[in-house]
Amino acid sequence: MATATETDAMRRAVALSARALGATAPNPVVGCVILDASGAVAGEGWHQRAGGPHAEVNALFAAGQRARGGTALVTLEPCNHTGRTGPCARALIEAGIARVVYAVDDPGPVASGGAGTLRAAGVDVESGLLAQEAAAVNAAWLTFARLGRPYVRWKYAATLDGRIAAADGSSRWISSPESRADVHRLRAEADAVVVGSGTLLADDPHLAVRGIDGVTQPLRVVVDSRARITGAARVLDDAAPTLIAVAEDADTSHLPGVGIARLPCDKNGTGLDVPALLAELAGRGVRSVLLEGGPTLAGAFVEAGAVDTVTAYLAPALLGAGPAVLADAGITTIAQVLRLDVTDVARLGPDLRVTAVPTAPQES
Repeated sequence: MATATETDAMRRAVALSARALGATAPNPVVGCVILDASGAVAGEGWHQRAGGPHAEVNALFAAGQRARGGTALVTLEPCNHTGRTGPCARALIEAGIARVVYAVDDPGPVASGGAGTLRAAGVDVESGLLAQEAAAVNAAWLTFARLGRPYVRWKYAATLDGRIAAADGSSRWISSPESRADVHRLRAEADAVVVGSGTLLADDPHLAVRGIDGVTQPLRVVVDSRARITGAARVLDDAAPTLIAVAEDADTSHLPGVGIARLPCDKNGTGLDVPALLAELAGRGVRSVLLEGGPTLAGAFVEAGAVDTVTAYLAPALLGAGPAVLADAGITTIAQVLRLDVTDVARLGPDLRVTAVPTAPQES
């Protein structure tokens, strides 16, 4: 049974893991705290980037000889394989760690098994401490490990009557400066930001992170089946990498030097197949997607069962007409309604930020 000191240390490890959101793909975010034999904090660390030392190795380095006979608190089961770095289970054993407490089991076939290796070496192992908190931070990587596709957060800003723009198409600005700053935080935590051609043509968004130092810029993805984008679009600057997803037969001759992904169309032949798009992004190392597209693209993702979290910025305003938040999502009767569980509500300036997740797991 974990002690109060160990629980506090794990809570710190969870906070450390969150520091690397958006920077470790295709790897998970992981935090680690080392307690010495007396229970005092000896070292801490987190996995900062793919290819770099894992959290346990950074924490062990910080702890030095004080790690011997101590306890490691880790947010994910220590890895058991050699990739670009060595197995963390072996590093913990060689450092003389006597006890390992981790939050979440590794669900993958490649790196799992670390707990068994530790136990076989005589290390006391306990799992499940603050598992829910650790899993929430690591939702992107766990979603990929379990479903084989990136985690998708759909973000939108709307009035209280559910409009994302006025009847004449104007939309700047529905949400407050505080909400818009928070969107940049979400972008910084994502591996890719996705919009559709409608949003691109209407708003010419830039999609790069601004106002946050030291971030890894997400991949900017435009879903543009007919390649209507022009070379003057702001997403084609050098502020962040960009990928244009087009239909297999689209003419892209006007886009020399631009990253292009050719994908099959959906069943209606009007848009791109969402599972194919997510598979393409997964193959590029993307583990988390921030969907900023308009109602048509959002509807396609909802219909595909590919929305894991909804983040809505609700402005205290009314428009009465104009495009709604969500277009056709394949829901034709109340029995098919996609119900959500609200997990957080926060005030950002005059706006409300509501975060919710589907009540049933998304299996696509």
